[in-house]
Amino acid sequence: MKPKILLEKNQFDVKIKRLCHQLIEAHNDFKDTVIIGLQPRGIYLAKRIHKELQNILKNKKINCGSLDITFHRDDFRKKELIPNPTNINFTIEDKNVVLVDDVLYTGRTIRAGLDAMLDFGRPKDVELLVLVDRRLSRHVPIQAKYVGITIDSVASQNVKVEWQETEGKDRITLLDK
Repeated sequence: MKPKILLEKNQFDVKIKRLCHQLIEAHNDFKDTVIIGLQPRGIYLAKRIHKELQNILKNKKINCGSLDITFHRDDFRKKELIPNPTNINFTIEDKNVVLVDDVLYTGRTIRAGLDAMLDFGRPKDVELLVLVDRRLSRHVPIQAKYVGITIDSVASQNVKVEWQETEGKDRITLLDK
């Protein structure tokens, strides 16, 4: 089956702007809110969200970091995983944390992210922001509060998120394995 393009550049940008406006409605000045992107692919969305928020809010200081979850994954002994750098140079203690990933599928990556995040303190609240929610295949009861697009897909399909920073274009595609 031919790959199905779900979003291209212009739609991609609109989704990111909409997610930012939803965050502003919920968090106002971001005084008590931090953004944390999950390594490896959630960091691209977190950086885009952070940059767009700063554009909208006129360079308001918003803490944004990246979190490696490699050793918190339930499958880290089963496959060759390469750790990525964690960059959290701010406190999350008693803060509202917006955890960011590109695709929510089974929920296992997010569960690992929650475990890894607790190594840095106890947040007041945690919300999940994802670009793509594949809602039909959860292994754990996790739901995103902020979603770019929601799709119904089967296990034999993959969602590929391409980023300008790594693949040279912004696009989301649904592929058959």
